[in-house]
Amino acid sequence: MEWLMVAFVALVLASQVRSDEVPYEHMISQLQACPKECHCPPNFPNAVYCDNKGLKRIPVIPPYTWYLYLQNNLIDVLSTDVLRNATQLRWINLNRNKITSEGFGVDALKALSNLVHLYMEDNLLTSIPSPLPVKLEQLRLSRNRISKIPAGVFSGMDHLTLLDLQSNKLQDDAVTEVSLKGLNNLIQINLAKNQLNSMPLGLPPTTTQIFLDGNNIEKIPVEYFKGLPKVASLRLNRNKLANGGIPKNVFNLSSILDLQLSHNQLTEVPVISSGLEHLHLDHNKIKSVNSSDICPPGALDDYLDENGPRLRYLRLDGNEIKPPIPRELMMCFRLLRAIVI
Repeated sequence: MEWLMVAFVALVLASQVRSDEVPYEHMISQLQACPKECHCPPNFPNAVYCDNKGLKRIPVIPPYTWYLYLQNNLIDVLSTDVLRNATQLRWINLNRNKITSEGFGVDALKALSNLVHLYMEDNLLTSIPSPLPVKLEQLRLSRNRISKIPAGVFSGMDHLTLLDLQSNKLQDDAVTEVSLKGLNNLIQINLAKNQLNSMPLGLPPTTTQIFLDGNNIEKIPVEYFKGLPKVASLRLNRNKLANGGIPKNVFNLSSILDLQLSHNQLTEVPVISSGLEHLHLDHNKIKSVNSSDICPPGALDDYLDENGPRLRYLRLDGNEIKPPIPRELMMCFRLLRAIVI
């Protein structure tokens, strides 16, 4: 009788699901195999919702599952064979559980050759899990206890574009060219709120977004960005940067659009590129802003130059600057739409 009810629901809703996405027989199989602890909506048959159930172990997952939601549980082990039948998984959310590196089974993800998103934020990991599925595009491991990145863990990870490791315990010796080797197409890396004293080494040249807020970085090497030609967004808020630790033209990059240096120890505005659009300098120790210091060379001469300064947003609040804003500053940055002082 129960099987007939499942079949009836599937038949009623079959018209809502594209046949080329979910074959009818797969949908029936999914509904029949749905774990009793979870919810498998007939109108979204490739998804299994097991979140907020107080689970201590992962139940048997139906074979045609693409999206698996296990967040907000008490799971402390990801055993080697627990996902062996869920070979079609694309997306797993294991945020806010109690999984440790010791509880992460060897080859626990081996069968998941189609996995592209892995969320394991707010767990108890001390190391990045290995091996990882080679098709993975996003790996989110923020708010764990990770202090090491095993050498070779990213080998063959050509599809990974986003790596989120914020709020862990990574130090300078953990983030190196060796540990990051293999991230040939990385776009965004988040290393905010770790224990870094220096700019991380070994970032691939494809990196466009670098988040380093809340570390202990005091200086930037002169040619640090020489091998990073695509950096568009750089966040260094809440570090220990002073003007002595910032080489004169280190931020004068043609690619950069967003530069955030809030809550540091700057006393002067650093040299910026004409293409920069967002500049955050709030809560430093800057006493004055002169157009000669911040305005790119030649900007005041070419009033209608299309290649002139692109700055649109500027934050200077929390410094020692007193109004009014110099007229030359406004003349230089003619596209400025908001300035906070």
